[in-house]
Amino acid sequence: MDKLSDEQRRRYIRQLSLPQIGVEGQRKLADAVVMIAGLGGLGSISSYYLAAAGVGRLRIIDHDRVALENLNRQILHTTSDIGRLKVDSAAEKLNALNAHCQIEPVRESIDMTNAGYMAAGCDLIVDATDNLMVRHALNRASVIKNTPFVFGAIDGWNGMASTFIPKQTACFACLFPQQGAEDREPVPALGPTAGIVAAVQSLESILILLGLKPRLANRLLDFRGLELSFRTITIEKNPNCSVCSTQQGGRKP
Repeated sequence: MDKLSDEQRRRYIRQLSLPQIGVEGQRKLADAVVMIAGLGGLGSISSYYLAAAGVGRLRIIDHDRVALENLNRQILHTTSDIGRLKVDSAAEKLNALNAHCQIEPVRESIDMTNAGYMAAGCDLIVDATDNLMVRHALNRASVIKNTPFVFGAIDGWNGMASTFIPKQTACFACLFPQQGAEDREPVPALGPTAGIVAAVQSLESILILLGLKPRLANRLLDFRGLELSFRTITIEKNPNCSVCSTQQGGRKP
């Protein structure tokens, strides 16, 4: 983006006034490409906030269709979208919100064989999934592509978030080793919990895209809804991590 149009200046005026953003920061956002893996509760919020903020391109990925039981938390979709592909429903809403944001819908399941391909050319990976194996695939792609990875998860009233920066911080596998990882289905899900975690992910994503210090690098934010409490837990790189360490076939950090 060479310059901001009058319409863009009006659209982003409230964030342009922030000294950490300004015109130069807005240009950085406009030049960014972000991969959002999943268009459920977390993806609904993070994709909407990032499009609203003026991120230039969002690669939104989901293989599923909208179902009635999604609608208590997946607020990018409506009752009339039931049965539609989530990528189609999401792309329609995001295009309507901000035509300056290019939406790249990908209808596909993410796994170890294609996560790296899907992340190609992206400046950031936002995890909006509910599956441990998919998260491990995203983490491996993050390490291989040297792309920051913003993680988020919910479980009923509770949620967590963290940021993994290849070569600088622990990775997802340091925190949640792949061996013995199992998914529990269905995980209880409350809309406001997803909203809180996804808003944190969105804010952290914007910090990274602006070149500012991510606040959840080597930290796990733990949210407890029933107590309305937050705490941060320091996490460390596992020297024996099979993904990000020099041992057991991992990449050199």
